[in-house]
Amino acid sequence: MANPGTLERPSSLSGLTEPEAKEFHAIFLTSFIIFTAIAVVAHILVWMWRPWLPGPKGYAMLEGGAQAVHGLVSMIS
Repeated sequence: MANPGTLERPSSLSGLTEPEAKEFHAIFLTSFIIFTAIAVVAHILVWMWRPWLPGPKGYAMLEGGAQAVHGLVSMIS
């Protein structure tokens, strides 16, 4: 039996109230977007350093940074 002096919270699967769930969702969404942005920048920087798909002459063809960027742009277009 519940204590008459306690307030009963509406229960959900997560055990969070509506405002708590919204706050958690906002924090999670912001963290996910920041993580994704950092991952995209890291992948671009690594691609510029050493492309995953080298040209016909292998990695020797893409030694300079400008050449790597040119190779990336030519593959996109």
